Amino acid sequence: GWWGVNEQQAEHINSIDLIFIARCGFVWFFLYCTVLEFSRNTTSYGIVIDAGSSRSTLFVYKWPSSRENNTGIVSQHSSCRVKGSGISGYANNPGNAGRSLKTCLEQALHDIPESSHKQTPLYLGATAGMRLLTDSKAEENVLTAVADTMRSYRFDFRGAKVLTGQEEGLFGWVTVNYLQENFIKYNWIGQWIKPRKRTVGAMDFGGASTQLTFETTKSMENPNSLMVLKLYEHEYKVYTHSYLCYGRDQVMKKVMFQMMKQQFGPQVMNPCMPTGYQTNRTLGFIYNSPCIKEERPTNISDSSIVTFIGSSNPTKCKNYLQEIFDFQSCNFSKCSFNGIYQPRLTGDFMAFSAFYYTINFLKTTLKKDITTPHELEEAAKSICGDSIEQIERLVDYCTTSLYIHILTIEGYKFNNETFKNISFQLKAGDTEVGWALGYMLNLTNIMPAEQVYLHKSQAMEAWAVLIVLFIVVVVMGVVIFIHRKPTDNAV
Repeated sequence: GWWGVNEQQAEHINSIDLIFIARCGFVWFFLYCTVLEFSRNTTSYGIVIDAGSSRSTLFVYKWPSSRENNTGIVSQHSSCRVKGSGISGYANNPGNAGRSLKTCLEQALHDIPESSHKQTPLYLGATAGMRLLTDSKAEENVLTAVADTMRSYRFDFRGAKVLTGQEEGLFGWVTVNYLQENFIKYNWIGQWIKPRKRTVGAMDFGGASTQLTFETTKSMENPNSLMVLKLYEHEYKVYTHSYLCYGRDQVMKKVMFQMMKQQFGPQVMNPCMPTGYQTNRTLGFIYNSPCIKEERPTNISDSSIVTFIGSSNPTKCKNYLQEIFDFQSCNFSKCSFNGIYQPRLTGDFMAFSAFYYTINFLKTTLKKDITTPHELEEAAKSICGDSIEQIERLVDYCTTSLYIHILTIEGYKFNNETFKNISFQLKAGDTEVGWALGYMLNLTNIMPAEQVYLHKSQAMEAWAVLIVLFIVVVVMGVVIFIHRKPTDNAV
């Protein structure tokens, strides 16, 4: 017999062992299912469509269903560039504004797990391009068209709205500081902590507007420039201003208008364009811009053509650019330009969007670093002096680089020391810098809390406990098996 027991007893013991093993297996399976269910669906998703003046971009964000102090820990999951113009470009055909979003909305269906579609909030925020629409009916029709398209998808559509300039500036500032971990960060033992770091200012440069935003402790001479934001249970007082009509595309038109005012005739010398380059523009292209419309002459035809001929003269180009600013008017102790109040600059700044694209172009083309106002101006002059053979297809960089120099130094009042505090960036980590992430962070404040409360660290702890329990069960089984003393009934 086996260990001195007869066959009947051995079979009885084997059956007990099988029952014990089966029970262990059941316990293990139950614990596995419990942790699996506990860990499942702990990621929430949100979609923001950034409807800019020249183009739209759809961003998919994600965050743990467990939120830190009522604000989700949000990161970028994916993005999709919408083909065509910005939605404001469809003012005369609003149906196309909605249809233009379909490809990217379809992409979002693939990027987000199907089980999460109905719980995924979907928002659209339109910026300066829509703010420039003077026809309120056209604005309403475009927003209705995009809302109808977005509502037809299986997401939780929450609205399409036009952001104010202050909102655009503020949400860009939130994005910058969130990505810099100035509000909250994840430490090495899996806990969210408040780093108590100084916040960073934000500089955005889009197609139709530019924004400057930074935290300040100074009392505001103009309360309209103050915005108060509560994030992660902390209150921030932020100065922000959006300069409508001072985005890249509108600046180009304003400068062309200045040249046309001083030069009469169907041909206009353009010192901001390279020698040998010329381009034709209709009068409607320039005068129908809301930023210039008030100065439109009477009795002109929108279809009339003006030919701009490049002459590569950075000094004259800079003079034309300075004419679109008013540096004299100011009813406050300090102003930027056009009589706009601005407190003293403090701390570091991150400049993104067209700021980044322009500076990056200068650095890569000239193979030089740009850390001072003088280096920026010299780089701009170098680009402006190039001929068409050297700079074809890149004709606008002369204007934008000189414009950025004037805006930052003469407008925002950066100097040789504070200019070094500006970081020109497109992304922080894998996330693009812009207002959309800040918008998503703000919106998560009002999202209903979910029933699953599982941080990354807690998920790891749950699995660790499960493994320990499994080892304990196995060891107990072995110990019981070794120490079992069957009744000795052998003859």
